Amino acid sequence: MNEPSTPHRNPSAELHTMNERLAAWAACATEDSPALIERFEAMGYAVRGKTREEVEAVLRCPPERAVRG
Repeated sequence: MNEPSTPHRNPSAELHTMNERLAAWAACATEDSPALIERFEAMGYAVRGKTREEVEAVLRCPPERAVRG
C-alpha cells in the first residue's frame, strides 16, 4: 500500500505567517488594553500613542529599545 505523500513544510515561512497574524491580533488588542501597551513598552516596543496600523508595523520588527527591568 502506498502512503500518502506529506506536503513539504516550510517552517520559516510558517513562522513568518504566524508572526504577521500575532502582530495584527496584538495591535487590535492594544486598542482596549492600556496594560498591554505598558507591557509592550516595557519589552522595548514603542507603541504608545500610535494607531492600530502603526502598532502592527512596530510589532512586526524587533524591539527598538533595551528591555526595562
